[in-house]
Amino acid sequence: MATPETARPAADPTNEPRDDQTGRFRAPHPRPLSPHLQVWRWHVTMAASILHRMSGIGLYIGAILVTAWLLSLAAGPEAYERFAAFGGSWLGLLLWFAFSAAGFYHLASGLRHLVWDTGRSLDVPSANAWAWGTIVFAAVATVAFWALLFAQGRISL
Repeated sequence: MATPETARPAADPTNEPRDDQTGRFRAPHPRPLSPHLQVWRWHVTMAASILHRMSGIGLYIGAILVTAWLLSLAAGPEAYERFAAFGGSWLGLLLWFAFSAAGFYHLASGLRHLVWDTGRSLDVPSANAWAWGTIVFAAVATVAFWALLFAQGRISL
């Protein structure tokens, strides 16, 4: 039986909080807030998760860059020259660098998730070590890749 404290008035099309019957605006008991950055202490696995998503977005953007490169190849020598000029500029090299960094990070993070899918390394120290390992691998592999490109003379500033 409903008491006056728990009884709710009939719905009003104005969508006022006082007329709510869905519980969106008020509830008999206070509901917990969703955790957010202000509530949680920052840790490396949180950063690794955010970086995984960011690198995935970076790979989508890089795929557009690769598509533009392929389209310039198909469009002829003049179009390819224009693309090569852009790709060799400081902005183009920065985009290629970011694309390679995203690729190396996403690769390492994907391997970390593959290991987790087997049920291994789910404890906090192992998860932290894997997170640091993916970040360090991506940084070292990206710098080594670009150092190799510069050393071979394939890219110059």
